[in-house]
Amino acid sequence: MKIIILGAGQVGSSVAHNLSSEFNDITVVDGDARVLQELQDRLDIRTVVGHGAHPDILSLAGAEDADMLIAVTNSDETNMVACQVAYTLFHTPTKIARVRSAEYLSKPRLFNQDALPIDVLISPEQLVTEYVQRLIDTPGALQVLDFAGGKVQLVAVRAYYDGPLIGHELRDLRVHMPKIEARVAAIFRRGRPIMPEGDTIIEVDDEVFFLAARENIRAVMNELRREDKPVKRIILAGGGNIGMRLAQALEGRYQVKLIDRNTERTRMLSERLEKTIVLQGDAADEELLLEENIENTDVFCALTNDEEANILSAMLAKRLGARKVMSLINRASYVDLVHSEAIDIALSPQQATIGSLLTHVRRGDVVAVHSLRRGAAEAIEAVAHGDKGSSKVVGRALQDIKLPQGTTIGAIVRGTQVIIAHHDTVIETGDHVILFMVDKRRIAEVERMFQVSVTFL
Repeated sequence: MKIIILGAGQVGSSVAHNLSSEFNDITVVDGDARVLQELQDRLDIRTVVGHGAHPDILSLAGAEDADMLIAVTNSDETNMVACQVAYTLFHTPTKIARVRSAEYLSKPRLFNQDALPIDVLISPEQLVTEYVQRLIDTPGALQVLDFAGGKVQLVAVRAYYDGPLIGHELRDLRVHMPKIEARVAAIFRRGRPIMPEGDTIIEVDDEVFFLAARENIRAVMNELRREDKPVKRIILAGGGNIGMRLAQALEGRYQVKLIDRNTERTRMLSERLEKTIVLQGDAADEELLLEENIENTDVFCALTNDEEANILSAMLAKRLGARKVMSLINRASYVDLVHSEAIDIALSPQQATIGSLLTHVRRGDVVAVHSLRRGAAEAIEAVAHGDKGSSKVVGRALQDIKLPQGTTIGAIVRGTQVIIAHHDTVIETGDHVILFMVDKRRIAEVERMFQVSVTFL
């Protein structure tokens, strides 16, 4: 696939890295020649220096025969105009734009073929807001991802020493919970993936990824770790777009406090938020945190635009007694550095954005892609089409499907029915199949499995 990426920032670079390793023809456009050179030194891609919305620059990038334009510059206006130019002059089939401003996003009539011809709108702030919300709603989870419209969830938890299943084989899960279906998709032990088998023994500190119907998630988690207390009190540090949206989403169900340094911003937030207590101050101020009972806080989220400040305030909150702390971090190197006991969960906007972007890049009928373990693994929801003669998966039991190494099928959604995968489960046309891959290099093989042959009509 020939793809043009506008913007070589954190998201653009990460997308280029993900897609260039999957045999795509990638061209990255940015105004900073130095950044492009550094990117080209690391990846097998083309680069063009210039303004991404200018017709001449798009032409130089190969827009005449491009399959897709991904506009992820730091300017909403540049991204939107670039899609308009690509549609009008070059008839680019698929145009994806990152748009951050809530003022634009609240006017959906702007985005259609008769106005701004953008096929896919991506809002990192909204993606992160929804992601944090799922984590707060699922105490004890390291990652919570939705599939099939939320009917199935993939949850990552760290196994604790007093969990009922610690030291037991995975097959004992069915013994402990005879009426609940769940599937362990992968285990990461000391940073390395282990493909789960029935006789695999769960150890303390294992990072366990499991799939289950949404209503069964809590029961499965209780088998792997001690039961976490429900969340009641939340402190949000940073009243930007993410902080404000998260407060609006949470304030009806939790006790929420929001801290921001800017006086004008806090005044505006106090007018817009109905139940949230808005405080003007520095979230890294120990005295302020103690005054606001940080030791009784269930979740502390650092969501400012300054990732160093986020890291420091989250570490301070943890030291002062906050039960769980999360920090918004953009740099991948920082994410790996702090994702430890000091900070419970590092939130990466570009990883959330990349998953949404990859959904539209994958071949075959792929309806959801989630990046896992900071991009090291992926979970995919693909739709099976065709019949036994035209498809490599339809009409076959899972034991007869030759999956790429490091790939497991965890669950199938058939209409409203959630089917946890077993060796004799047969895939039918129209099934939503949820796969987990620890080796992203195998993605092309998985995509081919879900493509029907050209004879299928």
